[in-house]
Amino acid sequence: MRISLLCSDRQHPVNEYLQRWMKKHVTNHQIELVYKKADLSGGDILFLVSCSEIIAAHERARYRACLVMHASNLPLGRGWSPLVWQIIDGVDNIILTLLEAEDKVDSGRVWTKLSIPIPFHALWNEINTNLFKAEIELIEFAIRNFETVTPQAQDNLIKASYYSRRTPADSEINPYQCIASQFNKIRICDPNRFPAFFELHGKKFKLTVEKIDE
Repeated sequence: MRISLLCSDRQHPVNEYLQRWMKKHVTNHQIELVYKKADLSGGDILFLVSCSEIIAAHERARYRACLVMHASNLPLGRGWSPLVWQIIDGVDNIILTLLEAEDKVDSGRVWTKLSIPIPFHALWNEINTNLFKAEIELIEFAIRNFETVTPQAQDNLIKASYYSRRTPADSEINPYQCIASQFNKIRICDPNRFPAFFELHGKKFKLTVEKIDE
């Protein structure tokens, strides 16, 4: 099969997993990993992985299927950074949805869903590992079931909800509140891309947290 992977950020940690998967399947499929939609060459399946670009209908038409992996139980949690917002809200389980890309954000038909446990002690890198492994599992599901899958429309009896785009300001911690009350926000902050920080005494401080083995 001719497979394209589109990730908008060269520095995104998911790239390591995508590149490893490509090497594993280089003899079975023709695979490309690109970082701009202008570089897409067309083919059988286009996977949008941490992609911030909008893929128009005429661009999707160059593929037999254009699929998105979205970390929420759609139609709930459409929009941006659903994993982060749900962790901040205190969930201990994430539903990863594999769906078809459409003009209306996150509204396409669903191919399958996968449940990902998120322990309350898990930090950002551990959460990423669980998520990225699940995304690779969905890529393999799509390829394996490409000719037989029966996509399902999202439940229109459930009112869709939406998350806003995450910004660096959303990683700000209140120095006057206890750690426990803000731990979900602290633990989901990628210290390289979206570090947790607080301001005190006229200065701005970066806050990192890591586990200590007993």
